[in-house]
Amino acid sequence: AVRAAARELGVDLADVRGSGPDGRILREDLPSRPMGAWQAPACSADASPADGETIRIVGLRRKIADRVSDAARRIPHFTYVEEVDVTDLEALREELNALKPEGRPRLTILPFLILALVSAVTRFPEMNARFDDEAGIVRRSRPLHLGVATQTDGGLVVPVLRDAQSRSLWDIAAEIARLAEAARAGTATREALSGSTLTVTSLGRLGGIATTPIINAPEVAIVGVNRIAVRPVWRDNAFVPRKVMNLSSSFDHRIVDGWKAAEFIQDVRSLLEAPL
Repeated sequence: AVRAAARELGVDLADVRGSGPDGRILREDLPSRPMGAWQAPACSADASPADGETIRIVGLRRKIADRVSDAARRIPHFTYVEEVDVTDLEALREELNALKPEGRPRLTILPFLILALVSAVTRFPEMNARFDDEAGIVRRSRPLHLGVATQTDGGLVVPVLRDAQSRSLWDIAAEIARLAEAARAGTATREALSGSTLTVTSLGRLGGIATTPIINAPEVAIVGVNRIAVRPVWRDNAFVPRKVMNLSSSFDHRIVDGWKAAEFIQDVRSLLEAPL
């Protein structure tokens, strides 16, 4: 049925990322309109470069548009933003980077966040799951296959760091670098881009104060990292400068209650604030 629908829509299934079990392509993974419906309209005879340009939305950009639109339409998002004091974490990260053996990647904050998520999902297994809303089934995953949202020249893709629970800090850092390089080079396989059970997203130095990330369906949660800034924090009867970062996370409110979402992020926060 999906193949027949794809033929009618003029869609090449090789270009479609499946959201079903083991990357299976479902009907909702296909666009809602035929490819021809996105054809750029003909320009008027008196059109000039000063009038701007019309761009056909195709390929990866089209898939991104369809997926995020579908997720935003179907999933009731609950977004929770929490402040995290990462002063001690940043000190540890800088110390480890200064001592790292040659050949190991430089540590960013993401590997530490991933280790915190590995620990937290053991206490909140409902976050490490995929929701088949058509079948009415939530499939909780024992291994943590973490999607790492990565910006490429063609658009946003989400390569998957598999079995995060079995990896060390340095191994996680190396795998993130490898996945990002493959995604940006356009060499990531379909398997490498499917099967995630929870996603993290970061805008790096452009991280902003807070964001409202869209869930990578059919997952039920996404954790976003915002920019680290030095802020005055009241400690021991005085304001002191501390490095502070917000976590902006969204949850599928059909599956995750707001209270549980807050407890989960508070658990992650406690781990990041006491990294040793």
